[in-house]
Amino acid sequence: MRVVQPFDARVFSMAAIGVHFGYTCACVSIFKDGRADVVANDAGDRVTPAVVAYRDTEQIVGIAAKQGRVRNAANTVVKVKQVLGRSFDDPETQIHRKETKCQVVNKAEKPYYEITAGDHPEYVAPEDVAKLIFHKMKETAQSALGSDVTEAVITVPFEFAHAQKRALREAAEAAGFHVLRLIHEPAAALLAYNIGQDCHSGKSHVLVYKLGGTSLSVTALQVNGGMFRVLSTHTDHSIGGESFTQALAQHLAAEFKRARFELLCSSLFNKSIQPIRALLEKAGLSTSSINKVVLCGGSARIPRLQQMIRDMFLDVELLSSAPPDEVIAVGAALEAGLLVGRDILSPEEESLTVDVSATDILVKEVDESGAEVFTVLLPSGTPLPARRHHILSGGGKLSSLCLEIYQRMVTEQPEKLAKIILRDLQPREENHDIDTVVTMKRDGSVHVSCVEQSTGRSEVVTIAASS
Repeated sequence: MRVVQPFDARVFSMAAIGVHFGYTCACVSIFKDGRADVVANDAGDRVTPAVVAYRDTEQIVGIAAKQGRVRNAANTVVKVKQVLGRSFDDPETQIHRKETKCQVVNKAEKPYYEITAGDHPEYVAPEDVAKLIFHKMKETAQSALGSDVTEAVITVPFEFAHAQKRALREAAEAAGFHVLRLIHEPAAALLAYNIGQDCHSGKSHVLVYKLGGTSLSVTALQVNGGMFRVLSTHTDHSIGGESFTQALAQHLAAEFKRARFELLCSSLFNKSIQPIRALLEKAGLSTSSINKVVLCGGSARIPRLQQMIRDMFLDVELLSSAPPDEVIAVGAALEAGLLVGRDILSPEEESLTVDVSATDILVKEVDESGAEVFTVLLPSGTPLPARRHHILSGGGKLSSLCLEIYQRMVTEQPEKLAKIILRDLQPREENHDIDTVVTMKRDGSVHVSCVEQSTGRSEVVTIAASS
């Protein structure tokens, strides 16, 4: 482990983004001032179809490309992630060839799309298609921020091989991103719900259930002191949201109600649930061993599917408050917020070192008797990056509240690092509650954001690590 050093105070704010590039859609989330929010594209949609259409002089990405697919099927690329980083002879590439309307040909043992929109055929590599989708995500984030942003964390499926990860990274970098890190989708889902970041000790088990447009992924993880360990994972590309769509399409001629939908899709629901028990058995876990279940993927919105999972995990918290098709992008943005501003790590450094806090990070409060009370938010030795939430309360008659952040070595008195004052608070009968988020990055810098719950007023400060 590498221990980070104490730091000096300095205030600044940087933005970073998280991108979830799925098989059927893509989503981008912006991290700024301690928050991660998914942003809408120019069509007003928070999720963008991962579809690229080629025409005579232009390439169209997103909903317009998807809507024009029937008229321009031979020059419209869908599910490019399925062949990204694969050879032409790869079984997944061959499956993709049979399913897509856009011709896939062999060039130097690699798959290329044959585009016939212009006067002469053009051959486009999957990485170039992915680049256009990443560029669309970059434009979406830039439009929301009003300025350019390059620092990004990109999500990848856990089962992606090295070549696939490399192809995804290169496509993102070709689109103008500075890729801070590739993060596995299950880990991003846990970060979005702050799982592991508020666990000071002890082990827990979390099941991440992801049902996307074309695949089902179930992952069991062990969480211990901010560290995630994958115990077992299962991916099935034969079931996904499109399976339900096809079942409905075959039934369009008949009368349709919700109850009929559940009856019609009952076999698909069972197929979507069956892998969970097999996965748990492989990991040596029972349903009672699981502490939380995280839902992600657009198809995980289906009420009947959620109820079946609840029935399987009685008395277990089912996390679905965040939109399932956005939660992975949110987690990636939170990871980007932890990493932004530091130099990119080599893959070897990422896998061999774990940064930990060298000091206790504390917040000082005053209790009802007027005595000073220190609360440890980040104990020394905490694996980094880490994030903690804390509610600071003060009397409703107060016009301002002060939050002080301290650090403490093992044998020393607490040393003040920073002070945040929320001024001009409006009098109220109830207490003022200040939602405080303290984030410590791997380089030792600390980001603190304070938001008054009743009004949304906020103050932020970043304490930079000393060299």
